Amino acid sequence: MKKLEDLKPTEGSRQGKSRLGRGYGSGKGGHESGRGTKGQNARSGGKTKVGFEGGQTPIWRRFPKIGFSNPNKKDLEWINVHQLNRYSDGEVVDRARLKADGLIGTVKDGLKILGDGELTKELTVKADQFSSGARKKIEEAGGNCEVIGKEE
Repeated sequence: MKKLEDLKPTEGSRQGKSRLGRGYGSGKGGHESGRGTKGQNARSGGKTKVGFEGGQTPIWRRFPKIGFSNPNKKDLEWINVHQLNRYSDGEVVDRARLKADGLIGTVKDGLKILGDGELTKELTVKADQFSSGARKKIEEAGGNCEVIGKEE
């Protein structure tokens, strides 16, 4: 049985690096050295930069720039009030509880409660933001809305 330490490459499969252009005596060329004859690519440093199209206006300059990325955009996780009906009366619902129950993912810039649907339970809801409709529905059901900071 072969062992890992006994493995070696097949005979002739590994060749040393051949040093080109080091004189005629080396047997590896003294003149063209495998680069063809003359021209840009026969010279040292003779490659074009990435995206160069032979002098034609490159594709990245042929088309207009579109769109905008707002550097100040807030990436909020959100949930609607009707999804809170799964909890029983008097419970405290916060980010950790919602995440544990799989209703939200990773909270980057905060959690916002939105007002879609009806709420029938009396809950204390802790979040970074509440829409006016959500706040109204939670309070009409007898619950509380508590605004918290980013870390909890």
